[in-house]
Amino acid sequence: MSVLVRPVEPADHAAVARLTVAAYEADGQLKGEHGYAAVLADVPARVEHGEVLVAVDAGTEAVLGSVLFVLPGTRFAELSGAGEAEFRMLAVDPAAQGRGVGAALVEACVARATELGCSALVICIRDGLAASAQRLYLRRGFIRAPELDWSPVADVLLRGMRLSLPA
Repeated sequence: MSVLVRPVEPADHAAVARLTVAAYEADGQLKGEHGYAAVLADVPARVEHGEVLVAVDAGTEAVLGSVLFVLPGTRFAELSGAGEAEFRMLAVDPAAQGRGVGAALVEACVARATELGCSALVICIRDGLAASAQRLYLRRGFIRAPELDWSPVADVLLRGMRLSLPA
């Protein structure tokens, strides 16, 4: 299967909402959540305040995953400082996991940050996130950035990671 990453289109919104919530539920990230599933499902808000990219099957155009790419000072930015970019809400349809979809989305974010001249790309991952997701980021060269760790609500720890980009 070949994966193509492109900007989201309005016709993709329902699929992106469904697969994002499904991926977060499958990872156990929505247990005891406080409205986050609604935020994940609100694709129009993400489009308005950042760049939503989708990974699609190159043959069928089926949406397999998505990610939100943002710059500092925008509504969904949480960690990025001046000259940095970040991505959030990376999700791969549970039925498509293990097929390189997540890696393709990460590469698209790295390419976009590089294109914009950013010095680094930052992310946060939920403490206890699946080991496969952590390995994906570590393999790509992200390193732990404990100074970026934070907690949006009680009992949820988000761990910061940073990828320095070439000048």
